[in-house]
Amino acid sequence: MKTSDFYYNLPQELIAQTPVEPRNSSRLMVLNKENGSISHSVFSSLFDYLKQGDTLILNNTRVLPARIFGTKKDTGAVVEFVLLKNLGNDTWEALAGPGRRAKPNTEFAFSNKLSCTVMEATPEGNRIIKFNYSGEFYSLLDEVGQMPLPHYITEKLENKERYQTVYSKELGSAAAPTAGLHFTEDMLSQLQEKGVNIGYVTLHVGLGTFRPVKAEEITDHKMHSEHYMIPDVTAKLINDTKKNGGRVICVGTTSCRTLESAATYFGEIKECSGDTEIFIYPGYKFKCMDALITNFHLPESTLIMLVSAFAGYENTMNAYNTAVAEKYRFFSFGDAMFIE
Repeated sequence: MKTSDFYYNLPQELIAQTPVEPRNSSRLMVLNKENGSISHSVFSSLFDYLKQGDTLILNNTRVLPARIFGTKKDTGAVVEFVLLKNLGNDTWEALAGPGRRAKPNTEFAFSNKLSCTVMEATPEGNRIIKFNYSGEFYSLLDEVGQMPLPHYITEKLENKERYQTVYSKELGSAAAPTAGLHFTEDMLSQLQEKGVNIGYVTLHVGLGTFRPVKAEEITDHKMHSEHYMIPDVTAKLINDTKKNGGRVICVGTTSCRTLESAATYFGEIKECSGDTEIFIYPGYKFKCMDALITNFHLPESTLIMLVSAFAGYENTMNAYNTAVAEKYRFFSFGDAMFIE
């Protein structure tokens, strides 16, 4: 298939710039992947579509305030860094712009307690930087850092926590697992009272999520790598759910990628961790996921390809065109879709 097969026309005004309040008041499209039927609801009514014995799998990654602005110590020039990956020993891989100002051996100050030295440039043009600081690193980062919102969000985010899920825990993402932004703590409690199980996995979302697919043929695209973890308690919950005839419902493409990576690499769901470059597109046979809760994704992105693999290409493109016609809100702060 060609990348252009996954294009749809999206008016600019449908790209959500701010989150809705409360979180679960966003709209919900319900798509039946067997017959392609579509119905419209609100996210708080997800309760009506889940059954006792179902299991929701949530990605509990927490977004780093990874966008930081450093002042070059010798000239005062300002460079924006976006932290991508913790390499250990206070060393990170980061985007830097403008890159020409961030040459190896240059130093940048972010505050009087936090600075960095550029160690080297990677072949892709990123920078390896080493931090110097006095105090607790993540506290200092929280003081100076901003949320690394996607480029299509131009409004200022007033509350950093609105780009975090209410269950975020494990620091390490460069972007939020946005399907989870719709849940409130009360809603999760009510689902559990109904008999819906909740399990947690971790996948640290990389900025590669937002990179466009440039290859003409989708099979020529190289996926970015992301780190994931499945704890033993979640693995047992998933296996018990399957054994008892319940559905495993992934909240977001990141949870899906986590489970399908483990099932592909190990042939089963078990306690594990690693880095995954799994690329899911039409023709892929799902090994674990039974249903999916997801937002509406960018045209020609790997995420709409994943949705098409699960829901069917025709069903997916029809659902997206319907969402445009019905003026759904798109992307990170947008509305949701439940595919069953």
